[in-house]
Amino acid sequence: MNESGSRISAPDIAGFSNEIPQVTGLTGQEADARFLRDGPNEIPEVPRHPVLQLLRKFWGLSAWMLEIIAILSFVLDKQTDFWIAVVLLFINAILGFFQEQRASSAVATLRHRLQITARVFRGGIWRLVPARELVTEDIVRLRGGDFVPADMRVIDGDLRVDQSALTGESIEITRQAGAVLYSGSIIRRGEATAIVTATGQRTYFGRTAQLVENAHPKLHVEEITARLVKWLLAIVGVLVTITLALSMAQGRPLLDVLPLSLVLLMSAVPVAFPVMFAVSTAVGTMELGRYGVLVTHLSAVEDAANMEVLCADKTGTLTMNRMTLSGVFVQPGFSEDDVIQIAAFASNPANQDQIDLAFLHEASRRDLLVSDVRTLSFVPFTPETRRTESVVNIGGHEIHAVKGALRTVAGLAGLGPEIIASLEARADEEAVKGARVLAVAQGSAGTSLQFAGLAFLRDSPRPDSCQLIEQLRSLGIRVKMLTGDGLPVAREIAHELGLGDIARAADLQAARKAGEICTADLVARSEGFAEVFPEDKFLVVKSLQSAGHVVGMTGDGVNDAPALSQAEVGIAVSGATEVAKGAASVVLTEEGLASIVELVKIGRATYQRILTWIINKVSRTIMKAGFVVIAFFITGEFVISALSMLLLTFITDFVKIALSVDHVQPSQTPESWRIGPLVKVAVILGLLMLLEVLGLLAIGMHMFDLTSNRLDTFSFLALLFFSLFSIISIRERRAFWRSRPGWVLAAALAADALIGSSIGFFGLAELDPLPSGQIAFIAAYAFTCSLVLNDMVKTFFIERLWIEPRRIR
Repeated sequence: MNESGSRISAPDIAGFSNEIPQVTGLTGQEADARFLRDGPNEIPEVPRHPVLQLLRKFWGLSAWMLEIIAILSFVLDKQTDFWIAVVLLFINAILGFFQEQRASSAVATLRHRLQITARVFRGGIWRLVPARELVTEDIVRLRGGDFVPADMRVIDGDLRVDQSALTGESIEITRQAGAVLYSGSIIRRGEATAIVTATGQRTYFGRTAQLVENAHPKLHVEEITARLVKWLLAIVGVLVTITLALSMAQGRPLLDVLPLSLVLLMSAVPVAFPVMFAVSTAVGTMELGRYGVLVTHLSAVEDAANMEVLCADKTGTLTMNRMTLSGVFVQPGFSEDDVIQIAAFASNPANQDQIDLAFLHEASRRDLLVSDVRTLSFVPFTPETRRTESVVNIGGHEIHAVKGALRTVAGLAGLGPEIIASLEARADEEAVKGARVLAVAQGSAGTSLQFAGLAFLRDSPRPDSCQLIEQLRSLGIRVKMLTGDGLPVAREIAHELGLGDIARAADLQAARKAGEICTADLVARSEGFAEVFPEDKFLVVKSLQSAGHVVGMTGDGVNDAPALSQAEVGIAVSGATEVAKGAASVVLTEEGLASIVELVKIGRATYQRILTWIINKVSRTIMKAGFVVIAFFITGEFVISALSMLLLTFITDFVKIALSVDHVQPSQTPESWRIGPLVKVAVILGLLMLLEVLGLLAIGMHMFDLTSNRLDTFSFLALLFFSLFSIISIRERRAFWRSRPGWVLAAALAADALIGSSIGFFGLAELDPLPSGQIAFIAAYAFTCSLVLNDMVKTFFIERLWIEPRRIR
């Protein structure tokens, strides 16, 4: 189609007649009226002002807490605290803004593909108009190589249409008078006249784009951050309230208490969590890159850890999306190699036709392509002849090779009705299994054709598909196959892949009308669906998510884009369309599916690191805040200064960021972001550490001469060593000695211990130095409590309070 978009008269388009059978086309006035009524033939773009999008990132629980801290810091003239809070607030907002901007890339790609022109019969003449100006009942002429710009119904002509990117069908289909053409299909061969039946977002293509735009997977990291902040705020809020009440009861000035309350509040905000999460996922992303996995949305890494179901598109994902020879039915006097060689002679590699390439590949694999063959003539397939044929010269002998539809080739070979009926029965057996059946015949110069046999072609499963499904099952992930193919074909492929019951998309639609419970039950029971459209794939993903499951989706075409966008882990396979890549959060850059297993394992390792951070944050917040309040209640004074608390917060946050590259062992089952059990374990450990550090304080005050400033240093070191040793324990769900920390984390722990010990030994500001013996005693006490007693308590409660994610039965 011409890209200029200019209007031209009928004589300028060679071969076109102003006579259209049975239809007359629209007048210019009718077309303009329909255009005003229905709008342009394009996907409407919802305008979103980038400034407003950015401002929304400053609204939310985490943002509010940072804003409150910044305001209080400014009022109290705490400039360092103020700028730290402001910088963190802007970093979080900017990262979220750029992540949201990527989400519109799939829709932009879809919209760009409709920016073409079409040949339209209007006002009694043919003209070229921009595809966006098409309206219903426009008469359009289509030829080989054209992109179908709207949904249409063929009026006359024969076409070979490639709609694999839309429906997932792996072979070209024939479209004749009365048949439907979908927007987004590509005309491979033939010419036809068609009438427009739907435009814009009312087309198959447009509805797909609308689903992509409306698809918004649940962002689990945002949910877990909000819930974590609520827990921490509740813990510190109660303790700060008690502290303020006690201070007021004792007549202390409010301004003396507010600075420490501010530091306690800052310690409750997971200020390092966005950085730790970003670094963890970035490290996982780089590691995945070595396996040919490109992560476009960082949240997909941790979502892969929680993934319980993988919905896999069949064509191009579980299967090759390439025709291969699955079998041969030979006639007397011929062998399998004969049939394959004859079919290869009747093929043309220049056409890049899937059927031709299948025979040529198989002939090459069997070493049947002789070097001295010379093609004298080749007649390509047409809907009228329903065959390809060629005359080749081999060593001076001419051979006439033919392949094509069974009845056509059998008729040319002069077979009788009984033999043809027998061959058709055999062909039907294979067709039910999803095979494409072609007949092959051969003749020499001056002799009639001899029927050589039948060849069965099919889109076979990838060599690694069965292994992938078994590996995912061993990791606790259930695979569901989704395909546009008919039920018999789908069931045959599912059987080869080791999958169970496959249902029809029609059953899914019926269940949807019956209610959400029926839909969820059907989706849970079935291991796949046949005859699906994009809306059906989207519905399956949504239904699984409504049941509380984290869902992955693999695909390669436009028809997969809505489900890819909706799934928490959308995976575009190698060779996927640009639309599918834009909608996905993960793109496989290499052939095969084995890298999906690595995605799951690395995602679970990343989750384990984030889990360690969360448990450690909650337990340390309870220990620090509780220590300050209870010690104040017992001694009547603050045993640790605001400076010490600030130093403690930033020194330990440095180590916690190092958790993002820690060496961990991924789980063999899907993880869960159900924070309740995590918080219970963290609260138990936090309360236990609080009792232990209060005990250490009592020992120190009884055994050592602790002046006010020395008491501050003693408390600082006690909280520091408990924090460091608890990281070593909590990083491993089993006993801490079952795995060694990564060298980065080990180095960070050692550096923090050295820095803290140096501050304790030499002093800093109002922190007076302590004798080395007292520092060693604090470290030994914290080591024994954290890595002996607390580690056993941690293991015990994790085994009993840990709730496994729900499984699909």
